[in-house]
Amino acid sequence: MTRVLITRPREDAEALAVRLVERGYAVLIEPMLDIDYLPGPALDLTGVQGLLFTSANGVRACGAGVDLSLPVYAVGAATAAAAREAGFGTVACAAGDVTALAGLVTERCTAAAGALLHIAASDRAGDLAGLLARAGFAVRRQVRYQARPVTALSAVTAAALAAGEIGAVLLFSPRTARTLVTVIGAAGLLDACRQVTAVCLSEAVAEAVAGPVSWAEVRVAACPDQDSLLAALVVSGQPGG
Repeated sequence: MTRVLITRPREDAEALAVRLVERGYAVLIEPMLDIDYLPGPALDLTGVQGLLFTSANGVRACGAGVDLSLPVYAVGAATAAAAREAGFGTVACAAGDVTALAGLVTERCTAAAGALLHIAASDRAGDLAGLLARAGFAVRRQVRYQARPVTALSAVTAAALAAGEIGAVLLFSPRTARTLVTVIGAAGLLDACRQVTAVCLSEAVAEAVAGPVSWAEVRVAACPDQDSLLAALVVSGQPGG
């Protein structure tokens, strides 16, 4: 059976797998990034008017004791859902990237009301603080987790790829895309990707997944969010194909 390969960190991948199975797809989870949550003191919320989250991992990294009454500004729908599940009462959702998130903040907030606290990874994608600084906002960045790229494909995924059992791969970030290309190359399976459709969250992801790989097709979501990515997923012989 042809399967869809999910490359998200495991917690996010498992929730996505449920959605795909409900739609009739077979799935295989192969995280390209391992998430390590970092210890630290309680968050300093003095003078903070709201929290910025650029991934669901940031929500999970908050820890106990965070003020759930603070407004949350989330980069996209999945992150917003994680914030609501964590108990935050006021959650605003941007359209899927840091530029959209900065725009949302400037529309909803005033710089004079206080700083914004970004619960972030050690490696950041995009310059959210810079975008907001140009609009007069102060952003405090608190590093609470790190994402480590994997160094090899699992034996299960390597075998499935070699056997032509993977019809599509879902890719959410340039870093994930580059990691996937690296580990596929290390496994000697670049030619096997000629049967696989790469479904990418954005043009930046599509550029990162190119490299030395010749995919059957590269698809880009109409908008940088999970629902649009799933709408772009069409695999021959699978639901929607």
